[in-house]
Amino acid sequence: MDLMAIVPGANLRYLTGLDMHLSERITLALFPAEARPLLILPHLEAPGAEQNLETDVSLYTYSDREGPDPAFRRATDDLDLKGKTIGVEHLRMRVLELRWLEGHAPDSEFVDGEDLISRLRIIKDDEEIEAMRRASEVNEEVFRVVTTQIRPGVTELALATTWQKAALDAGGGELPEAPIVASGSNGASPHTRASSRPLERGDLVIIDGFLRSQGYYSDITRTYAVGEVDEELELIYSLVQEANSAAREIIKPGIKAEDVDAAARGVIEEAGYGEYFMHRTGHGLGLEIHEPPYIVEGNELILQPGMTFTVEPGIYLPGRGGVRIEDDVLVTEDGCEALTTLPRELLRL
Repeated sequence: MDLMAIVPGANLRYLTGLDMHLSERITLALFPAEARPLLILPHLEAPGAEQNLETDVSLYTYSDREGPDPAFRRATDDLDLKGKTIGVEHLRMRVLELRWLEGHAPDSEFVDGEDLISRLRIIKDDEEIEAMRRASEVNEEVFRVVTTQIRPGVTELALATTWQKAALDAGGGELPEAPIVASGSNGASPHTRASSRPLERGDLVIIDGFLRSQGYYSDITRTYAVGEVDEELELIYSLVQEANSAAREIIKPGIKAEDVDAAARGVIEEAGYGEYFMHRTGHGLGLEIHEPPYIVEGNELILQPGMTFTVEPGIYLPGRGGVRIEDDVLVTEDGCEALTTLPRELLRL
């Protein structure tokens, strides 16, 4: 690649320190292989960019009246983009930015540059890890607050609201997103959202809360019982707990990502519940809640110190409910450290 084009999002924040959002006003960073990077952006965004940039970047601004075309022409003329090989973010760049690039970089070839940035971001440094520790501490504090509200008659939405308010009060530093709260039969859907369903005695309640501190995520799931639950729900909880432990125990440098998935999945399949574990065992965690490495069968990526990801096996029984236990882990020089410390035993509330 002669150049990498980056849109607002996690990669831009990683490379420049700028936490910006996609909008109808184009913002696009261009990183040449052997020249100073530049940023095309609206005039109104320039003061914030100048204040928060953590690297040396040339700004090419435009007004609402003139639109982005003059800034694009100045930038692409300075970089001479004709006939170049340009890396783009296949998972993030919109057609909008791509069409503007195509129009100002004639005869250029556009290739997927995601892997290049992933290889930079996949190993976390000490500062990044400390931010994730802080996020986990805040997240666990929020969970402790929410568990005091779990009882028959409380709705999923009420618990979700409690979670968000507690996250704000805990001071994570960034606005929290709505958690997943799923009780009873709703828990059979891994990515459902909170509803007006009231909790009932005998329910399992899945709470999946994720928040950021200094830009870095913590992602925790715990499953709670509302009073006593039936034998099969007790059984699937114990299996998921065992699968979570089995996966964490084998994590160390040199093994493959898919080996972690196999360790968790093997426990659940051996007990006859394999078809009810319908997702990968984990996903990378950092500036994004889902990023490499993905802990899934077929991923032969070798784990290295500094990689961070989730371990979150689950069993989901249609019409009955589900269980998921999710921890955030760091690959260390000789094994694995769990960044999350909440109890994994079944709590009856």
